Amino acid sequence: MGKKKTQNPLLVGIALVIADSFFFSLMTVMVRLSGDLPTMEKAFFRNAIASVVAVAALARSQEKFSIRKGSLPDLFKRAVFGTIGLCFNFWAVDHIGLADANILNKMSPFFAMVFSVWILREVPDAFEVLTLIAAFAGAAFVVKPTFGAGMLPALVGLMSGCGAGIAYTYVRRLGQKGERGPVIVAYFSVFSCLVTLPFLIRDFKPMSAGQLICLLLAGVFAAGGQFTVTAAYRFAPAKTISVFDYSQVLFASLWGFLLFDELPDHWSVAGYVIIISMAVLKWLYTLKQGRRAD
Repeated sequence: MGKKKTQNPLLVGIALVIADSFFFSLMTVMVRLSGDLPTMEKAFFRNAIASVVAVAALARSQEKFSIRKGSLPDLFKRAVFGTIGLCFNFWAVDHIGLADANILNKMSPFFAMVFSVWILREVPDAFEVLTLIAAFAGAAFVVKPTFGAGMLPALVGLMSGCGAGIAYTYVRRLGQKGERGPVIVAYFSVFSCLVTLPFLIRDFKPMSAGQLICLLLAGVFAAGGQFTVTAAYRFAPAKTISVFDYSQVLFASLWGFLLFDELPDHWSVAGYVIIISMAVLKWLYTLKQGRRAD
């Protein structure tokens, strides 16, 4: 019985991370299904719902809207890079396959490893550097570097992973300072709405009822993803379950095939295998290092 109780939190955490990946994959589907609307218009509506949910959660909390001393600069940087990553991701979703856009965005942990050197003063060891180099080699299979404009959508997708990786690094630093999760989510969501609002007003394109429903659902699925991933890390530490977030690529591949008749080419599939393999190796290495520390 005791062993079963010990395993349950881990299994719940894994299930919640997979649910988070499912929700975020559906978010990208809704972004694609919303059609030829401007990227900033899509980003605004995606974050509008998240802003309402996050602000409401803070309003009901005991500490309300207070933030920790010294958190404001990092909250700002997290919001800036998170918004850049989000907009790049949405643009990429409209121009390349869903699976390609998702795997390039999932380069974020490897970008986080790079920027942690400057932001957190964490220097990766030799093994981590090797997984980093291999992961970027895998990304090259997906991007397929050329000298023409044809690689631009994939490159933007890769840069979405860069923006997300920097943002997650600041999230980690905010966590080290004891900042609350709902504060981080609310600050990012509201900031993104404020940044995209002028573009929405300037380039607003009237939506059909179907497009509006898709964008609202994108916001709902995004909020669902944020809530489930937050809950997941209450049951188990990130180092033990974060690798399961790559299931989002599998979901995206499924939706791409079923809804958009997309099949990744062999180069992209090779890239997926390399990137996910490096993520798994790094996960196993982190677990091993953690056991040694204990």
